[in-house]
Amino acid sequence: MAGGVVKKGSSPARSPRGVALGAAKPLPRGRRGPVERQYVAIDLHRRRSLIVRQNGRGEELGVCRIDNDPVALAVAIEEAGPNPEVAIEATYGWYWAVDVLQAQGAKVHLVHPRALDWDDRRVKNDYRDCVELLKRLRLDSLPEAWIAPVALRGLRELVRQRAKLVALRSGLKVQVHAVLAKHGLLPPVSDLWASPAPSGSTPCAWGRPISSRWTRC
Repeated sequence: MAGGVVKKGSSPARSPRGVALGAAKPLPRGRRGPVERQYVAIDLHRRRSLIVRQNGRGEELGVCRIDNDPVALAVAIEEAGPNPEVAIEATYGWYWAVDVLQAQGAKVHLVHPRALDWDDRRVKNDYRDCVELLKRLRLDSLPEAWIAPVALRGLRELVRQRAKLVALRSGLKVQVHAVLAKHGLLPPVSDLWASPAPSGSTPCAWGRPISSRWTRC
């Protein structure tokens, strides 16, 4: 206060009409960049399986072990984002796993186990196998096998099963011939399992056991 005159402060600047005080303008949304594709390797076993995820630079993004179940596998593969590259060996019971992965949109690479050369590694475990599969997957050097369509798998299984039964039959026949050879007996016919001999033929006398024919010098 000077000379009884009180100076009033200046009034605050008025905001333009239609603009509320303290309200910020919404910022324009930036465009999201392309989602980086992930690479996944699965070491499939009978009861449990190991899943390892990496990016294109080989950096590890996640490791998990699941109980073999279609729902558990589908949930685990969702962590890899859209359309991941998945490497899985054609081991025991791979049908269901490949079907689940393809249904989730994954690009599946079915690896031929016998064509893998592990470079004589001294340490071999599930994790190291997955890491090696991922390395070869990024380098496009995996020995891949053909993924048969569902409609053809039944026919392929019929052929496999017949081949197994034929091999079993052949092995049993060889064992019978081996037993006869041990007793010094020759079959009367070339094929013991051919059609029966004609009526009136004389049955072959198979002789006595080896022990009863031994003679002392």
